[in-house]
Amino acid sequence: MTWETLIYESGDDHVATITINRPQALNSFNREMVEEFALLWRQIAEDDDVHAVVLRAAPGRAFCPGVDVRNQGNKNDVLGSDNIWNQEDPGTRLGPKSCHCWKPVVTAVHGLCAGGAFYWLNESDIIICEDDAQFFDPHVTYGMTSALEPIGARYRMPLGDVLRMALLGNDERITAPTALRMGLVSEVVPLASLWGRAHDLAARIAAKPSAATQGTVRAIWESLDLPRSVALQTGLKYVQLGNPLGETQVDRDAIMAGAKKFELR
Repeated sequence: MTWETLIYESGDDHVATITINRPQALNSFNREMVEEFALLWRQIAEDDDVHAVVLRAAPGRAFCPGVDVRNQGNKNDVLGSDNIWNQEDPGTRLGPKSCHCWKPVVTAVHGLCAGGAFYWLNESDIIICEDDAQFFDPHVTYGMTSALEPIGARYRMPLGDVLRMALLGNDERITAPTALRMGLVSEVVPLASLWGRAHDLAARIAAKPSAATQGTVRAIWESLDLPRSVALQTGLKYVQLGNPLGETQVDRDAIMAGAKKFELR
């Protein structure tokens, strides 16, 4: 299928790469992109040749500043309807987990990453960024309640850091070192190495049994909506379902034989 706002590629190493591709608009998203992501996540979910995904954005000043504000003549565009009772959070179609895609996602952030871009960050499994990346949420600066993105961010960032980001708006940017300190990202690399490092991480994941990685992703993410005891019970079911599938996809004896030997100190 032809994508208008994205570039989609997949390789023999079972890694698919999605590039947000609206550089003329700083890679901001519009209704068309929302709909394309909803279709693409489902396509990836059903494609057994894809074991892991890299999400990145076209080069330029920004990974994504959120919704395309130039399109605010119709404020309901990304909400899907002019009827208030039919409107939906655009994040339910932008993010992989909301679209029930359990393939591991490695997201590579460069430049400015703000507002609605957190829809992707909040549902990524691994996030890395380049050393000049900046994260912020401008909603309150423009008189808008900041709710959906920071609520999602609360599951990967400390509450105090989420509130500080949401309330200071445009007055403060989270730098790459600070993002690393608070756990928003797990690694900071030079811009020239960003895409290569993201692909390397995804390829290492993709080399593992997909039944095991998908089951792991689903069990952990679904646990966030459950009480601890229920999450553990559900996790046990996923182990019972997924382990027989994953174990048939590897030669365990060969893996053990080739494993590095470590001495206990």
